[in-house]
Amino acid sequence: MTADPKVAFGKPVIAGTRVPVALRVLGQLAGGVGVPEICAEYDLTSEQVRAAMRYGAWLAEQETVRATVG
Repeated sequence: MTADPKVAFGKPVIAGTRVPVALRVLGQLAGGVGVPEICAEYDLTSEQVRAAMRYGAWLAEQETVRATVG
């Protein structure tokens, strides 16, 4: 993954491409699109898609949710 303010408004993209990780790769996976279809649609390798999944998992691991008592 890379992030450059000049590409996709600084949002993470697949390295060497302009394919946004969240919207295109993770969003489509969550919507039920398979890895082969994503690879074909965006000219990615399965390793690039797996890297996006690892990045998404890492981001989720960084998140801390705190319960509030109201």
